[in-house]
Amino acid sequence: MNTYLEDIKFILKSEYSKTLETATKQEIYQALSKTLMVSLTDQWEVSTKAYAKGKQAFYLSAEFLMGRALGNNLLNLGQTETFSTLLESVNLNLNEIEEIEEDAGLGNGGLGRLAACFLDSAASTRIPLHGYGIRYDYGIFKQLIENGFQKEEADEWLKYGDPWSIRRFDESVIVHFGDGDVRAVPYDTPIIGYEVKNINTLRLWKAEALVPFDFEKFNDQEYDLAVKSKNRAEDISRVLYPNDSEDQGKILRLKQQYFFVSASIQDMVKQFKQTHGDDFEHFSDYVAIQLNDTHPVVAIPELMRILIDEEHLTFKKAWQIANKTFSYTNHTILMEALEKWWEGFYKELLPRIYEIIVKIDKQFVAELKALNYDPNVIQKMRIISDHMIHMAYLAIYGSKAINGVAELHTEILKHQELKDWYALFPNKFQNKTNGITQRRWLALCNPELTAFITELLDNPDWLKDLESLKGLAKFENDDAVLNRLMDIKHTKKLQLVEYIKEVEGIELNPDAIFDIQIKRLHEYKRQLLNAFQILNLYFDIKENPENEIVPRTFIFGAKAAPGYQRAKGIIKFINEIAELVNNDADVNGRIKVVFVTNYRVSYGEKLFPAADLSEQISTAGKEASGTGNMKFMLNATPTIGTLDGANVEIVQEAGMENNFIFGAKSEEIEAMKADYDPVEIYMSHPRLKKIVDTLVDGTFNDEGTGWFKELHHSLLMGASWHQPDNYFILHDFDAYVEAQKAVNEAYKNKKEWAKKCLANLANAGKFSSDRTILEYAKDIWNIVQIDV
Repeated sequence: MNTYLEDIKFILKSEYSKTLETATKQEIYQALSKTLMVSLTDQWEVSTKAYAKGKQAFYLSAEFLMGRALGNNLLNLGQTETFSTLLESVNLNLNEIEEIEEDAGLGNGGLGRLAACFLDSAASTRIPLHGYGIRYDYGIFKQLIENGFQKEEADEWLKYGDPWSIRRFDESVIVHFGDGDVRAVPYDTPIIGYEVKNINTLRLWKAEALVPFDFEKFNDQEYDLAVKSKNRAEDISRVLYPNDSEDQGKILRLKQQYFFVSASIQDMVKQFKQTHGDDFEHFSDYVAIQLNDTHPVVAIPELMRILIDEEHLTFKKAWQIANKTFSYTNHTILMEALEKWWEGFYKELLPRIYEIIVKIDKQFVAELKALNYDPNVIQKMRIISDHMIHMAYLAIYGSKAINGVAELHTEILKHQELKDWYALFPNKFQNKTNGITQRRWLALCNPELTAFITELLDNPDWLKDLESLKGLAKFENDDAVLNRLMDIKHTKKLQLVEYIKEVEGIELNPDAIFDIQIKRLHEYKRQLLNAFQILNLYFDIKENPENEIVPRTFIFGAKAAPGYQRAKGIIKFINEIAELVNNDADVNGRIKVVFVTNYRVSYGEKLFPAADLSEQISTAGKEASGTGNMKFMLNATPTIGTLDGANVEIVQEAGMENNFIFGAKSEEIEAMKADYDPVEIYMSHPRLKKIVDTLVDGTFNDEGTGWFKELHHSLLMGASWHQPDNYFILHDFDAYVEAQKAVNEAYKNKKEWAKKCLANLANAGKFSSDRTILEYAKDIWNIVQIDV
């Protein structure tokens, strides 16, 4: 312990000219983190060398939503108690130091968080899996709420540096674009396994100019031109998902995708050659590449480009190698989200890649013709059609395996959205239900519940085998256990109350039901349905002020993409409802609405354990899986939701009677699409009409933006790109209201409610990302565990 303290003091002195007494908490956080990095570098190198001998998997993803590193790394290293005691000895508090850390701004939603969970699980289960992505300077954005509107500002997560990454300039590669070359510089972050010696790697690429400064132009006093190439190059890794409403934004996004993919594939090929020489016939025996959604699909023609142009293989041989190397995870059922690129962008930016895709498309068409496919079907399935390159189709054709991320999602892909492809390649399709890491989403964020579970199971190793939670089922009628479970929930609610008061300046009642919906803001996730139900409850109270309900606090957390106007309108609408409800004397605290600002991983770590009710109300058939639903479940929280995504499997595990399921099923929605008329529902339902009309009758003010009127129009009239009420909010409204009434009644019986909570916790084991990653390793990558 004294060695650690001396290392911390040395770093403070050498880097900041400070002592423990004079250093800021930020400086102490940096010194503590760097001390840990020093302690694990030898083991990291041992892992890297051990992995290089066998087959490894590489996860290509535009996002890695990692969250804070210090607490998670201490937990996985088994050093939390050591460092807590160490800091106490010098009058410092570990929790306060942990709160200093900025969330790494490398992701946005479930896609990025899943990637982070997978890396944690792979290291913890001794699977040689490494991540490749982009080291964004600013992440997506930091969210502010001003007058109810979302405002975006730069998320400067790197303003104090990042003690958890190592810049490796000597391993830089050059990425070629039609308009010039860019240097890709890798930054490596260790991914530490839980109570094992394995340390995997997340390698993120930063874009830099080959010549960052034109001295001649500067000397000529053309100062902007002197750094123009530097700025244009660095734009590539500046911001996650830049606004692409105009062509310049689209081109930047394409550059981002090819930049990290090309750098990563070059890196893999270089590593392969160093260890295995030029025998690319065996490339897929040592390398498995997982494409996390369509963003990195350009990796398929990029590998072929390198094999053909630089390693001098034939097109046919390069195709065979690629086809055995890549696998593709589909994350969406929404056809509009299946990425397509105008071929003109490829011709301009990536001319050689475009040539290869054209050849792949011709080869595919020839194969379909040989199978006597109908010309109309061929045209529908072509990788290039109507001057658009269909990335999902390229991924399916070019990969050996395609997987959905929940049982329902995979079945919809096979029999609806991608049925032609399933008919052609039935053996390629698999299901891999998503999961979450129990280290961050229980052990780290809910140590009180973790300690209680360890006590009840009398098994300190249950965190390595989450199915062990089933052992809790025997306590379902044990009053003492149920009471302690609810006491822990109350403790987490008190902690959240304190945090929200500090951060948002809002007082909450810890005895109210904490009804929480936290996720990306998207219409299909139906935050608007939740808002309508709150208004319904509010109007009930206004009509009957003596109405007795269990006090309810509705908590929302969500970011809307900067260019997604309708989603931003929903945020403003929710905040207008909050202003109305929270300040009405008739309500008298019975309901409260809070929209927390800048929802992110570290905020989620406080929200998930404190929830009484998990809102998973997406339109059935639209959510691929969801992982927030799993985090709530793991923290002993019942779900109110539709039979969508992984909700289906959650109620299979925990029981329909322990959750609150409502709404049309996916097959019912599919059947009614053609004849659905929301106006008929609206006109025949006075209360619902009153609620919907608050968008346009002056009840709420959108400050002249016209956003509320557009929302109203989208529900009743639709738009050029979708039918009215595209996500069936009006259809499911009554069923949702009834489900919420059932929640109100069920919560009154404290013991029965506690049993529902315990049932969800006890049956959450299936949803560990450890299980998911081991399935990928066995069924798709064909790699084995390596015990370092």
